[in-house]
Amino acid sequence: MRLPSVSMIITGLFTAWIFHSMYTLYKICVIQPCDPGSPSCLRPMWKEDDIFSLFLCTSISGHPLAFPLKTIYINDKFNTKSIPKLEFNITLEDKVLNNGTLFLHAFLTKSRSHREVNKELINSKLTSHTVGSLTHYIPKRAASYKLLGGQNQKRDEPKFSGLPVTHWKPKIVIDMVSSPQTLPISAITEEMAPLLKVNKNRQYLPVLHISSNRHRVRELIPVEHDKPVYHLEVNIDQASIGKLRFILLVESSFSTMPELGFSEYDTDDVKGILFDTSLFLLLVTVFVSCFHLLFDFLAFKNDVQFWRRRDSMAGLSFSSLLWRCVSQIIIALYLHDQQTSLIVVIPADIGALIELWKLKKALKIEFDGFRIKMNSRSKDEKTTDAYDTKAMKYLSIFVLYPLVTVGAIYSLLYTEHKSWYSWFIQSAANGVYVFGFLFMLPQLFINYKLKSVAHLPWKAFMYKAFNTFIDDLFAFILTSIPTAHRVAAFRDDIVFLIYLYQRWLYPVDKSRVSEDSAITDESKKED
Repeated sequence: MRLPSVSMIITGLFTAWIFHSMYTLYKICVIQPCDPGSPSCLRPMWKEDDIFSLFLCTSISGHPLAFPLKTIYINDKFNTKSIPKLEFNITLEDKVLNNGTLFLHAFLTKSRSHREVNKELINSKLTSHTVGSLTHYIPKRAASYKLLGGQNQKRDEPKFSGLPVTHWKPKIVIDMVSSPQTLPISAITEEMAPLLKVNKNRQYLPVLHISSNRHRVRELIPVEHDKPVYHLEVNIDQASIGKLRFILLVESSFSTMPELGFSEYDTDDVKGILFDTSLFLLLVTVFVSCFHLLFDFLAFKNDVQFWRRRDSMAGLSFSSLLWRCVSQIIIALYLHDQQTSLIVVIPADIGALIELWKLKKALKIEFDGFRIKMNSRSKDEKTTDAYDTKAMKYLSIFVLYPLVTVGAIYSLLYTEHKSWYSWFIQSAANGVYVFGFLFMLPQLFINYKLKSVAHLPWKAFMYKAFNTFIDDLFAFILTSIPTAHRVAAFRDDIVFLIYLYQRWLYPVDKSRVSEDSAITDESKKED
């Protein structure tokens, strides 16, 4: 009996972990109701048709009684069935303009005797309260401007220092557990306990919560001293107890991200996936993300394994290999320059290192002390090089270079950039993304001339191909991914289908080649 391979064992364990994680996520978000008469069960203090009074106030303190509150909204006929979308223009005090903090206080009460926020309302047993910051400290992003003809555009702004400054949150979401349902005490987490207000009869009020991590970093507005008025949009989101538990758990996890080297810009896309999607789409995203990670690992593993055993470039396009190396480096630099999420950047960096190592193998470079030695190429390799050169000659001169040059000039004249380096990297990356398929054509041409695909690393190729379809999904979900990177994901789908057609057209003769081998027995005899 043949023992399972390492890849099969890793895949099996990883798949089991994926399903266990999805089951755990489901248990967090879905809470089973309990018996209202049980001492371990909390009952809602309100009914679905009850009328409340809602107050929204601002203050420079997170404690409602520390400083005077400025009321910006009162609704004494608030019903959880029809929740309005609220918009305000907030005038900031001097303390806030000078790197201070402004807080939003929300009060929801069943009491009908209060028409304004005072000490009695705040301390009432019938009042739910939550507070969240309307400002946030984060390093300011570097300004962009037109490099030519833009001397008057943002030239007077100070250079990016990396120091945190006050930013305004234009959108705030108040999570409200407004659906009356029984709540098992065992379902109350450590993070949720401070939000619950329970009386002696084990009844709880509607739960309010303003998430500290719900905002998107790209939407934050730097606070300027000469601009004291800012627009604020308040959305009240009806959430279940399970969803609130999940939000609090995610907030707790985000607080540990800086210790792992992740900035808020890196986790910005993750916030959109976790907070702004339904439970079903979230489960699908987690499932797909885990398999994307697995396929990345298996693709890297098999690619390295293939090239470690390979001693000849016969049948493989050197131009395509060189282009992949250069393009992978450019893409990695471009993603860093665009401050894209580390979820995308880290695999790009690893891929660039692997491509550099593969290029060293292809060039047959050896180090003898401080001397660099390059071995000679075989007859089969020279034949492959001839096909490769023929395929690249006209593609480069008449298509690639003119179009990339025109695109770079257009970007320089009509698009804003942070620096000349940013323009160069973006222009090079656009060339890689848009015209990268041209450098995949020589390998297709070589396959056609040799009438064979046996020389290709099919295991690594198939894992990468699966990931191209997953990338199509992420191209829509991760909103910070540059547009050119999205286009490249769909471009790879087309090339993958052509490779599959060639594999069907030129089936591998296993009597002449072994798995992952590139040189036929006949070629070995000739050498």
